[in-house]
Amino acid sequence: MFGKMRAWGRRHSTLVDALTVSPLALLCILTARSFGAPPIGGVVRIGTPGVLLLSAVLVIPLLWRRGHPREVFAVIALACFVQWLAGVTLIAANLAVLVAMYGVAARCTARWAVAAGLVAELGLLLAMLRWSPDVKSAFPSSSVFVIAIWITGIYANTRRRYVESLLERAVRAEQDRDQQSRIAAAAERARIARELHDVVAHNVSVMVVQADGAAYAIGSDPEQARRAVKAISATGRQALTEMRRLVGVLRQDAGSPAEEYAPQPGVAQLGELVEQVGQSGLPIEFTVSGTPRDLPEGEQLAVYRIVQEALTNTLKHGGPDVHARVEVRYASSQIELKICDDGRGAAAPRVDGGHGLIGMRERVAMYGGAVEAAPRAGGGFQVVARIPIGVAV
Repeated sequence: MFGKMRAWGRRHSTLVDALTVSPLALLCILTARSFGAPPIGGVVRIGTPGVLLLSAVLVIPLLWRRGHPREVFAVIALACFVQWLAGVTLIAANLAVLVAMYGVAARCTARWAVAAGLVAELGLLLAMLRWSPDVKSAFPSSSVFVIAIWITGIYANTRRRYVESLLERAVRAEQDRDQQSRIAAAAERARIARELHDVVAHNVSVMVVQADGAAYAIGSDPEQARRAVKAISATGRQALTEMRRLVGVLRQDAGSPAEEYAPQPGVAQLGELVEQVGQSGLPIEFTVSGTPRDLPEGEQLAVYRIVQEALTNTLKHGGPDVHARVEVRYASSQIELKICDDGRGAAAPRVDGGHGLIGMRERVAMYGGAVEAAPRAGGGFQVVARIPIGVAV
């Protein structure tokens, strides 16, 4: 959009330059015969062709005054000085000096604008000293006209710079808005990826464990195998429900009413989570101490996902006959989570590129908390997370 505006501005400037030069050129042509003879006190008679040629030297450079204001003013001022030395006066063509001076004042720095104004005043004084019978009265009145044009050019320069600054700020604001949109989109993608990882990693791990148990018990204990298959079915449905919710948020049309989705899991669902994982063959001791506090939905989701990820890691890496313990402790200013097991701990094989612990730290960092995850001294693995209560995202 701004590129089109600049292109239109260049075409507009060319048209204005042509409209400025055309009337002045026409005036020079109409008055060429009158000024072909030398004036009173003149030195040289140049005739009509000479007047037209000198007028062309003064007027034609004005076509380039926007692109090269200082050079155009210098050429015209030098031509006027040569005309003054020759004793020739061209009133119409000499107006080109004022137009060129305006161009310098309107498009150059203050230093060049002052220099152009002084040169124009000096040229006016020289002209008055040679051709005016009453310099004392004619020079001040003519100077007012020159100064008025000069001030108009200064105002145009200030106005132009102000408009350019507005355009620059608009372009910068548009770029900042696009950058903020990209940052927000990246953050949202990271959040959704984190949610999908937690949902898929946990539920698939539970389903794999249940499937292994069903395969082991299908011959010796059909009832146990049947319960394992039912648990696999329930876990799969739960995973599909959570994934539909996340994908539904992505598909949601900003112009349509928001659809109703199931609420995100929180602290109240920790018992169900522990029971679900326990059905996979992982004995879990679950305790809650302290006075329960009302937590924002975001903090509740963070608590749920941390416990879910820690138990998933126990299922995947704890080994056989592993036991886990989940402790939730409410303090006056924070909630502390402690998930530990007596499995293989540091000896457990690890897969590079996992996002579980990274996701835990990101979730807790959003609320100014901290996570410690490391093997236990007596064997097993332990995750401790402390989240301040009531800290906004």
